[in-house]
Amino acid sequence: MSSYKRVIIYFFLIFFIIGCTQLRQPAQSNLINHDYRYKTFANEDRYIMFALEYDRNGQKEESRRIYLDLFLETLKEEYLLEYVKASYTLKKFDDIIKQVDINRKQIKKGEDKILRVYILALMKTKNVDKAFFETKALLEKYKSDLNYELLGNIHLYKKEYKKAKELYKKVYTNSLTPSSLLNLANIMYVYLNEKNEAINYLESHTKLYGCNNLVCSKLLSFYQEQKNIDGVISVLKKTYYTYKEENNTFNVDKIYKLLMYYLEKKDIKEAIKFLEESKADDDKLFSLYRNDNQNKKALDLANRLYSTNGNIDYLAQIAMLEFEMAKDKKKVIKSVIKKFEDVLTVLDNHVYQNYLGYILIDLDIDVKKGLKYVKKALEKAPNNLAYIDSLAWGQYKLKECKEALINMKKVVDGAGLNDEEIKIHWKKIKECNK
Repeated sequence: MSSYKRVIIYFFLIFFIIGCTQLRQPAQSNLINHDYRYKTFANEDRYIMFALEYDRNGQKEESRRIYLDLFLETLKEEYLLEYVKASYTLKKFDDIIKQVDINRKQIKKGEDKILRVYILALMKTKNVDKAFFETKALLEKYKSDLNYELLGNIHLYKKEYKKAKELYKKVYTNSLTPSSLLNLANIMYVYLNEKNEAINYLESHTKLYGCNNLVCSKLLSFYQEQKNIDGVISVLKKTYYTYKEENNTFNVDKIYKLLMYYLEKKDIKEAIKFLEESKADDDKLFSLYRNDNQNKKALDLANRLYSTNGNIDYLAQIAMLEFEMAKDKKKVIKSVIKKFEDVLTVLDNHVYQNYLGYILIDLDIDVKKGLKYVKKALEKAPNNLAYIDSLAWGQYKLKECKEALINMKKVVDGAGLNDEEIKIHWKKIKECNK
């Protein structure tokens, strides 16, 4: 224990031994004497120190007792407010009601704040009629948004949904705060079956005031419930750009992944458009270009990325694209082979090994060398049917017909004959064995 805490506890014990008995029984005459507002209390500062220390350590029970003692000794309403707040946190609702009822005439300054907690305590103890009466009386003196919202909550509790809606609408119109909007949207969507109107309120708010996290989260949940994928995408885009402007990297990443899931689910071209505009993820954009057969764009992006970051994988992708896009394969074959060989001196990658091996085999450039690459690929992925097909095709080229037929049968049994290339290989290898 630190020396500081020892000192605190030491003084605390001394003080309570000396003065605790008197403190628990304040002079009753002061409670009914209205000729002055506050009473003097010599140990007020020390008690405040103890209350704050208990608060800091999360000891709400101890701090609330001291705040009540401070109030009874001084009649300062700020101490009663702290007492009722702490009591509410601890769910001591009956204590709140009791102390406010006893000391009602002493409450002048900060009356609306104390009475709001008091009314909430009444609600928690199911004393709804009294809570309603107290809130109406409070509104006669303090016409604030918080008090109107409180009355709306009581109407909601009483299932008077239209009355609650009108109050929530009034509060939102005055304040335009996200919390007031959520109250309004929830009651319309959940209780009054005004789903489209509730969504319109949320959409309008985001257009005028931006994509607040609370508002957009609620709008997103409504769209998801209605399976409105366009609405979901719209909200996620707004949220993404909001977090990006705030440099909120963690949430940007989360929203981005969810957004891409919905974009790809809806339309790969829309996903591509978003990535082109946002520049959020060039690696993903390249992948989508390839999936959508936009090879020219894929090649341009691969060249840019390779020149920017030197990622050797992109050199292999450039080689693949140049080969696939070439009308005359012979014109590009030397460049393509050189690129793959450069890649494979750095990477031991079975995809690239098979790709280069198949080129060397299929174009009769160097069948034996091609088979070496294919066999290296099969060491890493022995059950890959594409690689087994390359092996069988190389064996066929070397007139190893029996071995080629055995391996090609594995491919046909596993993949069928829907692929045109597999169909051609199977036909020629079977003829080779006649």
